[in-house]
Amino acid sequence: MTTAMVLAAGRGERLRPLTDRLPKALLEVGGVSLLERQLSRLSRAGVRTVVINLGWLGEMIVERIGDGGRFGLHVVYSPEYDDLLETGGGIRRALPLLGRAPFWVLNADVHTDLVLPEVNLTPDCMGHLVLVPVPRHMARGDFDLVDGKIRKASEPSWAFSGMAVYRPEFFAELTQGRFPLAPLLFAAAERGQLSGVIYRGRWEDVGTLDRLARVNENLC
Repeated sequence: MTTAMVLAAGRGERLRPLTDRLPKALLEVGGVSLLERQLSRLSRAGVRTVVINLGWLGEMIVERIGDGGRFGLHVVYSPEYDDLLETGGGIRRALPLLGRAPFWVLNADVHTDLVLPEVNLTPDCMGHLVLVPVPRHMARGDFDLVDGKIRKASEPSWAFSGMAVYRPEFFAELTQGRFPLAPLLFAAAERGQLSGVIYRGRWEDVGTLDRLARVNENLC
């Protein structure tokens, strides 16, 4: 995979007041922003072009990241600003920038030590999801994994990590607009169109002040 998208447009309401003056993606763990950590991860995995969608205070992301050259990347931007499109809609709008080959999509607000694996999608797969153990702040998981295939279950054992590979065809027929990604994934799982892998290492959805503080404390 040589192309990727980082989802960085969120407002970060649960991280206020920090996000009143800084986009969530630029909050720091160990002195390095979440977004910069994801860009470095993508560069190490051989990605060369990264699309970043922009929302709240997105101009600060452009100022910090620029063209991505210091990461060995070519970074381009997909502005949403006052018309936030959620996860699914954001990816759909960015498709012309992402090309025709499968691409990584990473949530900016994830802290992990995962080394992105090489992924080869089989012809019947629209995507490949990284799953993790269900974190404490979630009441239940999202999916099961059976013989390498993502399955929807009544009592799912694993959570979606916010890191996945998708074929552009998964989004290409959808009408542009505001919509979430999760219903698309659940429907694709029902059709048997998603593969997956389980990662049991360090992973945290840095979505609240408490979780951000815990991640920083654990680095000490």
